[in-house]
Amino acid sequence: MAEDLNQQEPTAEEKAEFEADVLKAAEDAMKMEAEANKADAAERHCEEQGDEAIQKEASTESAEQPAEPAAEDPTAALKAALADANDRNLRLMAEFDNYRRRTAKEQLELIETANGKLLEKLSEVQDNFERAFASENKAQDLEAFEKGMQMIYNQFAKILTDAGLEQIDPTGAEFDPNMHEALMQQPSETVPEGHVVTVFQKGYKLKNKILKTAKVIVSSGK
Repeated sequence: MAEDLNQQEPTAEEKAEFEADVLKAAEDAMKMEAEANKADAAERHCEEQGDEAIQKEASTESAEQPAEPAAEDPTAALKAALADANDRNLRLMAEFDNYRRRTAKEQLELIETANGKLLEKLSEVQDNFERAFASENKAQDLEAFEKGMQMIYNQFAKILTDAGLEQIDPTGAEFDPNMHEALMQQPSETVPEGHVVTVFQKGYKLKNKILKTAKVIVSSGK
């Protein structure tokens, strides 16, 4: 086995020949690199000479040609655009102001129209009161007079309800400072503490807006 390994090892001559081949390959590579560098340098030199010739030719042509007129001021266009934008902005502001005035006028007219319709209905209630209190219509029968007043009241209440007015009658309800105004507290055997015992004056609201809070007496408990 040892004899086989010794036979596989290269001889001194083979080693020397291998090293000589490696050195020769390195020298060839260095020569090729040097020649490539020389070629690149020569090419760059030619390009530089060509660029100089072109520049000289261009400078000669520019000297022979008449001077071009000075370029326009670049800010002139910007100034013109800004002036145009300001002009449009002023026109838009004027149009918006006219629109706002027109809308406010239309809203006022709508309110006046709605008020006119409501007042027209309320004038009918006033007419009925005047007829009831007229001397020729004075009834000796108090019951008939009371019935007539009840009819006028119902007419009046219907007009207000149709207009969106709602009564706030919180008798027995829990006290709500947003809708009720407490005048005083008093003990109660039947009404829990913090609830309304008596409504001194009813409140009113239009849709979800409180027009007048109800004045109430609140229970303080037993």
